[in-house]
Amino acid sequence: MTTTIAIIGAGPGLGLSSARRFGAERFNVALLSRNQENVDALAAELADAGITARGYTADVRDPESLSAALARAADELGPVEILQYSPVPSSDFLRPIFETTREALRSAIEFSTLGAAAAMDAVLPGMRALGRGTALFVNGSSAVRPNHRYAGTSTAFAAESAYAQMLHDALAPEGIHVAQLIIPLGIGGGDPAHEPAALSEMLWHIYSEGKEFRAFVTPLA
Repeated sequence: MTTTIAIIGAGPGLGLSSARRFGAERFNVALLSRNQENVDALAAELADAGITARGYTADVRDPESLSAALARAADELGPVEILQYSPVPSSDFLRPIFETTREALRSAIEFSTLGAAAAMDAVLPGMRALGRGTALFVNGSSAVRPNHRYAGTSTAFAAESAYAQMLHDALAPEGIHVAQLIIPLGIGGGDPAHEPAALSEMLWHIYSEGKEFRAFVTPLA
């Protein structure tokens, strides 16, 4: 049976690179973002490389749209075996603590934590039916080391980390692996280990060989 990787927050960087890496291993690819035109363009690029991919519109702060998109992807491409949750945070979530309002914190938590929960609610029944599955949560270093300069992500990533860790512990006996990849220096920027191709290779390694919950691209300084 052909199964699917669903990439939440798919874009031309890590999302496309992950789609290429997993698509090369014969997974179908569901690309989810808020902009249909963008994901359609990515799907066309993947199709040119012989990868079956489709784009779906969804907003991680709208659980109904996210659930509907993931259900369509499973119907059209095959059950979601792998979920990559890696939407790019808004710049509003990257403000210092005293410039971050309660509403901004609420929005950040909706984006990083409640969106992740909605995605898992949508794909977990299918993973259980398969008897296997992997959920890959991608975060920056503020997920494990709060930084007062980036209050929104520090708060929301910490909550997302706790949620994902609990999933890891609860689902491991069912053969479903939940993992978190921490990218300390952000994506790109000139460090070869932080380039999209290297990161997608690490995500593949976590999927194919990993058992632990958390992995770091490079150690925290």
